[in-house]
Amino acid sequence: MNPDKSNPGGDMQAQSDAGNPPVPSPDEARVQQSAAANLIRSQIDSLYNGSVSDDVTPKTVAVQSQKSVEHADTNPYHRTHTPHPAPQAEQWKEYHTAWQNYYQKYYENYYTAQVAASPAAIIAEKESYFSQHPADAPATAEALSNDQALYELRQKLLGKVQASAHKIRKSRHFIPISAALLVVLMFVFIQYNRVFIANIKAYVSPGSIDPQNIVVDPTADIVVSATPRLIIPKINVDVPVTYDVGTDYDSQMKAMANGLAHFPVAGASSHPGEVGNTVLAGHSSNDLFDSGDYKFIFAQLEKLAIGDSVYANYKSKRYTYVVTKIEIVKPTEVNKLVYKTDKPVLTLLTCTPLGTALNRLLVTAEQVSPDPTAATPAPAGSGKESSGTTIPGSEPTLLEKLFGAR
Repeated sequence: MNPDKSNPGGDMQAQSDAGNPPVPSPDEARVQQSAAANLIRSQIDSLYNGSVSDDVTPKTVAVQSQKSVEHADTNPYHRTHTPHPAPQAEQWKEYHTAWQNYYQKYYENYYTAQVAASPAAIIAEKESYFSQHPADAPATAEALSNDQALYELRQKLLGKVQASAHKIRKSRHFIPISAALLVVLMFVFIQYNRVFIANIKAYVSPGSIDPQNIVVDPTADIVVSATPRLIIPKINVDVPVTYDVGTDYDSQMKAMANGLAHFPVAGASSHPGEVGNTVLAGHSSNDLFDSGDYKFIFAQLEKLAIGDSVYANYKSKRYTYVVTKIEIVKPTEVNKLVYKTDKPVLTLLTCTPLGTALNRLLVTAEQVSPDPTAATPAPAGSGKESSGTTIPGSEPTLLEKLFGAR
């Protein structure tokens, strides 16, 4: 059957009408949109008023639609509902609490999932990334990971230290505290410098001994310089000696500023080569601000042991001694130096412990060369009475002198 050519679009229009709903006119579409908007507004009003209205029914929609038809010519954006009341404080709290709960649950679920992920899955994810980005793949993943961790740790620590230092420097208490700390350190150094320096001297040999004074044959009877000296190769000591000085404090300190001081008390006033006890005193530590080049000459005396050799040059003759006894006494125990003997004996004394004058270290040695049996007796009546005398020690510190100590 041939189509009606007088109405070519008739069949298509009939098919469209039969398969699709009718297209509303512009006025009808505007009415429907306005009704839907009014429905949403009423629901929002009900939410803000604290209750959901049960009047939002198709019937309500129809009534609103009718009203919309009547006011179709009005502004569609005109607010037709009453203003809602301002939210109260409790409502705001509930609002924020709801969001906080949401984020808390979200991140709890996220981190729980990350923890639950197996190491194999994490490794697979890294391998997948490096396969897609070969330029970022490390040469050795393990070594690079350790290096990165150490570098990041160092950077964090450095950053914290720098931030703390900057904060401290900016603090108004920084300068007063720094000044007070500097003053304290200065006082500590002035008071205890002999402790620090003596301990350094005790373990760092100065290396100032004259190679010509190194003894090759201790039994050889050779002619030496007329200047009295004491030589102890083991502790690298080669020092001048001043004999026949007074036993008082000032005389001893003056002599020890130039080397070792002879300490001649009654019963212990002999000289090298004479029967009796020859006592020589020297500093193991003394104040850095005192005069003299021999303030730490006996800092290593405590290293001597029984059997070590000591040499004394006296009146152009060398005398060899061997250590036989080492003891520590109090400064008032002068009687430890006085005893009967038929041998030439040499006693070296100094303060101990290092940096203090609490006790005295006595190192006793007996003459072995030249022949000790040929030694002459010490002159009778020589030496000062030991009663009321103390064994010499170190000088007071600078602060002690300022406050009247001697």
